[in-house]
Amino acid sequence: MLKLSIQDITLNQAHEDKQSAIAFLAQQLTDNGLVEANYLAGMQAREAQNSTFLGNGIAIPHGTTDTRDLVKQTGVAIAHFPNGVDWGDGNTVYLAIGIAAKSDEHLGILKQLTKVLGEDGVEQALQNAQSAEQIIALLNGETQLAIEFDASHIQLDFPASDMIQMAAVSAGLLKNSGSVDTAFVADVVAKNPTHLGEGVWLVSSNKGVNQTGMAFVTTINQCHFENQDVKALIAFAGCNSAHRAQLSTITALIADQAIGSLLSKSALELIALFNPATAEQASTPASNGDANSAIYKIRNAHGLHARPGAMLVACAKKFESAITVRNLDSDSQAVNAKSLMKVIGLGVKHGHQLEFTANGDDAQAALEAIGQAIESGLGEG
Repeated sequence: MLKLSIQDITLNQAHEDKQSAIAFLAQQLTDNGLVEANYLAGMQAREAQNSTFLGNGIAIPHGTTDTRDLVKQTGVAIAHFPNGVDWGDGNTVYLAIGIAAKSDEHLGILKQLTKVLGEDGVEQALQNAQSAEQIIALLNGETQLAIEFDASHIQLDFPASDMIQMAAVSAGLLKNSGSVDTAFVADVVAKNPTHLGEGVWLVSSNKGVNQTGMAFVTTINQCHFENQDVKALIAFAGCNSAHRAQLSTITALIADQAIGSLLSKSALELIALFNPATAEQASTPASNGDANSAIYKIRNAHGLHARPGAMLVACAKKFESAITVRNLDSDSQAVNAKSLMKVIGLGVKHGHQLEFTANGDDAQAALEAIGQAIESGLGEG
């Protein structure tokens, strides 16, 4: 199977438009002895048929079936665009994978990319990537994109009597979830936290961290540390940049003099604030009571595999409304239509009927756009 490697990647490229980017990739494929010089025409023709944009900042330009005889050897050329390239239809590409394939080897790459196409934070991670190793790890699904923070990382109204107990409880929550080991616990307990204001404190460590995580603990008792009230402690375990969004949220609360608002929030409210992706996964799809719904038949010959699935998800993500979808032919449960992994998991085949339900101000527009996308073949004609 065709696989991606660091040797295939050219970093820090800048191109004004996708035609220039595709020409660069075609030249790379030619220089590497993978294709004949006029393979570019096939790549341009394929792009003219349907956009090769997959979603999450990734495109896979390749030739048409008519130009497969120009392929000397199956392979790829990958270009990284930290400033992005306009790929049309409002889509920006940060990584383009130019494919030279004698048959359908590119389907293997689509399969490899299935997970990363459904993850939040991929586009920013690709944009900020500093090395080929980082990009390959990201494409292989080996990079942590979202912080570990759910109900198991929250302890409200703990009867702590001092800061040491608060630190021990927060570190224990992270240890119990597997994010850290005992080295982290020992380091956090020994550290002096930083006061953020209104009795909210913060402590962090990168020792003994397996994956970046966050814990939140409040106390029901009256505690003090360095002559300041202790009402809550936020603990970060960091081994990458997955906690950047949470730090930005905390910074914004401090700037708005609203850090104390954390003290009155429930566990679900804290999750929604600091980790909306987890909150979305935990939520139950809305009922059809006041929602807009529509049923569409999938016309794609091979059903919803990675590419048309990604196009469907990209369409749904353009709207603010909450959108769910279920496969009427398999009696599936409704899933989030903005999650590629969940859409692929429906096992949609040619001719299957999908019921979409949308809640929100732009619900009707969303359903109409999804219907049009399905009717047009979801990028497959």
